[in-house]
Amino acid sequence: MPSPKDRKHRIAVVLGTRPEAIKMAPVIEELRRRSDRFETIVITTSQQREMLAQALHAFHLKPDYDLGLTHENQTLAGFTARALIALTESFRDVVKPDLLLVQGDTSTVIAAALAAFYNGIPIGHIEAGLRSGDSRRPFPEEVNRRMASCVTDIHFAPTTRARDNLLAERVPGEHIYVTGNTIVDALASIRHDGVFDDKTLSNFGWDTKRVVLATVHRRENLGQNLRNVCAAFRRIVELHPHVEILIPVHLNPHVREILHGELRDVRGISMIEPLEYPDLIEVMRRSTLVLTDSGGIQEEAPAMHKPVLILRTVTERPEVIESGFGRLVGTDRDLIVGEASRLLTDPIAYRTMTEGKNPFGDGTAARQIADILTERFRIGRLFAAQMVDTTVPQH
Repeated sequence: MPSPKDRKHRIAVVLGTRPEAIKMAPVIEELRRRSDRFETIVITTSQQREMLAQALHAFHLKPDYDLGLTHENQTLAGFTARALIALTESFRDVVKPDLLLVQGDTSTVIAAALAAFYNGIPIGHIEAGLRSGDSRRPFPEEVNRRMASCVTDIHFAPTTRARDNLLAERVPGEHIYVTGNTIVDALASIRHDGVFDDKTLSNFGWDTKRVVLATVHRRENLGQNLRNVCAAFRRIVELHPHVEILIPVHLNPHVREILHGELRDVRGISMIEPLEYPDLIEVMRRSTLVLTDSGGIQEEAPAMHKPVLILRTVTERPEVIESGFGRLVGTDRDLIVGEASRLLTDPIAYRTMTEGKNPFGDGTAARQIADILTERFRIGRLFAAQMVDTTVPQH
C-alpha cells in the first residue's frame, strides 16, 4: 500500500479572470500530464465571465466546478465576500484539496487564498512577489498580492527581483522558487499560423497602415485620467496619418462609456470587442507599438520584442523597463504623444527598445512548478510553518 507521501495528490486550481486562465493553462496541462501523481481540479469563480470564457476556450480548458459568482454591477467587497464563502464551502465539503494553486493578484486570488488558509490547506502562489510599492496602484491588485503572500506556503516568483521583494518581507528563502513567468509558456503554446479567427481583422489593411495596439482598463485610470489618454490617442493619429490605433474595448461599462464617448468616429482609431487570445497575440505580433495599462501585456510585449508604453505612473513589473522594452508614460497627454511619436519616427530609438532580452524566462516555468510540487509532496514539506487548529470555538 503506498505511503501518504506517494499517493496521488489533489490540487485545486482556482481561476476568476482571463489573465489567470492564460497564465495557469500551462501549469494545469503540466500537472495533468503527471496524472499518476496529481489529480488536478479546476474551479472558476467567473469573476470575469465572458473574458474568462474566451481564455478557457483558447486553451481548451473546461472547469470541473463553476461557482458562477459574478453579478451585474458587482462591487469588490460583494464579489470577494461571495467568493470567500463559496470557496470555503467548496474546499471543505466538495473538493477537499491537498494543495491550492492561485496565480497573480485578483479578488479571486485573495478570496481563494483566505478560504484555503481557513481550511488548513497549503497554498502555492504563482507569480508571487511582484510589488509596485504603492498600495493604490494597481488597485486593488497590489494589496491583494501582498495579502496572498502572507498566507502562502510555496511562492513561485517569476524573477529574481520578485524573490528579493519576498525576502525583504521576511519570507523564508527555502519557500521561494524563481521559475520565470508562465506567460512565456502560454505564448509558446498558442498557434502561430498568422491567421485570425475574427475574419474582420484579416481585412484590416495591415500592409498599408502602421498599427498601434492600445488597451486601457485599470480602475485608477477611470475618469479624467482615461479622458487624457483618449486625448493623446486623438493627437497621435492627427500627427501621424499613416497610423491606426486599434483598441479592443474592455467590457467594464465605465471604460466603454468613456472610450466610445471620446473616440467614436475618430479617423485613425478603430474600437473593437475584446479579442480571443490567439487573435490578440497575432494583432500584437503585427503591431508596431503597444500602449497599455495592462499587467499581462507588459509581459507579453517583451516576449514578442515589441516596445510598450505603459499608461501608468508605477509598475509592479520594473523588469520591463530595465530590459529596455517598456517606458512609463502615465496618463499625461503630452508625454504619451511625445514618446509614441519618437518611436514612430526614430528608427534608432525604436531599435533600442526592441533588442533586449526577455526578462520573464525561457518558457519552462510550468515544468519547474510541477517538479517543485512533486518534490515537496515527496518529502512532505507543503506547509511553510506548523499548522494550528483552524476550527472556531463556540464559547
